[in-house]
Amino acid sequence: MTATDPALTALANGWAALSLLHGRIEAHVERALQSGHDLSVREYSLLDVLSRQHDGEGGHLQMKQVADAVVLSQSATTRLVTRLEDRGLLARYLCPTDRRGIYTDVSAAGLKLLGEARPTNDAALREALDEAAGNPELAPLVKAVESMDAPPA
Repeated sequence: MTATDPALTALANGWAALSLLHGRIEAHVERALQSGHDLSVREYSLLDVLSRQHDGEGGHLQMKQVADAVVLSQSATTRLVTRLEDRGLLARYLCPTDRRGIYTDVSAAGLKLLGEARPTNDAALREALDEAAGNPELAPLVKAVESMDAPPA
C-alpha cells in the first residue's frame, strides 16, 4: 500500500467528510444553544448525560464514565462540572456506600434549563442535518446518522 493507494484516499476522504459534518452540526447547535440558553454544546451534553442517572443498580456515573460520555478528558470534565456547579445547575455529593466516591446530579435549576434547551438542541440538530443533506458529499453520512435511531424494519 502506498500513500496514493485509492483505498487509503477513499478512507481519508470519508474521514474528512465525517469531520466536516460533525463540525457543521456542532457549530450550528452551539450557536443555537448559546443564543437561546447561554449553554455550550458540551454543557448541554453534560446536563443531558447526568440527567439520565437513576438510583438503581449502576445508575450513577463515575467521573471517568461521564468524561467518556461527553467525549472529554477527565480533567476537562471536572472543570466543566465545576463551572456548571458554580452556576447552580449541578450538585456534587459523597457516595453513600463509598466515602471516596463523588457523584454529580443535575439540580432542579439544571433540569429546568435542560428542559428549556432540549427543543432548541433538537431543532438545531434537525436544521444542521437537513442543510448537510443537500451536500452530495455529506448526504450519505446524514442518512447513516438518521438511520441509527430508526426502528428496525
